[in-house]
Amino acid sequence: MKTAVIIPSRYASTRFPGKPLALIKGKPLIRHVAERVGKCKNIDYIAVATDDKRIYDTVKSLGYNVFMTPKSCKSGTDRLAFAAKKYLKSYGIFINVQGDEPLIEPSLIDSIADELKNNKKSEYVTAAFPIKKEEDIKNPNIVKVIFDKDGYALYFSRAAVPYNRDNAKNIKYFKHMGIYGYKRDFLINFAGSKPSMLEKTESLEQLRALENGKKIKIIISCRDSIGVDTPEDVLKAERFL
Repeated sequence: MKTAVIIPSRYASTRFPGKPLALIKGKPLIRHVAERVGKCKNIDYIAVATDDKRIYDTVKSLGYNVFMTPKSCKSGTDRLAFAAKKYLKSYGIFINVQGDEPLIEPSLIDSIADELKNNKKSEYVTAAFPIKKEEDIKNPNIVKVIFDKDGYALYFSRAAVPYNRDNAKNIKYFKHMGIYGYKRDFLINFAGSKPSMLEKTESLEQLRALENGKKIKIIISCRDSIGVDTPEDVLKAERFL
């Protein structure tokens, strides 16, 4: 199956308007993400999906593929599904790499692609990384995930899950990383489904899949990724780069 990475990118971020075009070490953020994806070995096609002409023109001028998506696409998943149906009809696997991840690990993207290609049971794949700081466990902006012995998600939450009632030692917590892989039919059907109760409660789209009885495979990443959510994060990303 041919694999496409789509990088959803929107201009109107609440905490950092225009961040895809913010300069990090002299390059627009969106370029850093595209360059990281370009280092993958198991990807056949890369494109940015946006509803903003400023982003579209910038990406086009950099020589990358870019799709204009309608304003009705409210999420990155919607943008992927739109591109899959309109432009990429021969592709069987789609990976959503968020446009604010300039440090995303190319080998992680390749691992998600391999899982979808080689495991017939896997239709929806995402990633996690061990949480090492106590404040991150309690931070509602860092989504936590718990999974079963076979590596399939049991739940995602902004709360500290699992809840350590008796203060037991060696409890492991995992941060959910913002990367998603889908098989084609799953992506299109999922994007067309209605938001669920838990999804709306926690504001986490992946809970819609769990509420509807779908399985989400978790890949454990060997490296964390630093997202750019606020102007202050630009300096953090520059230090890591």
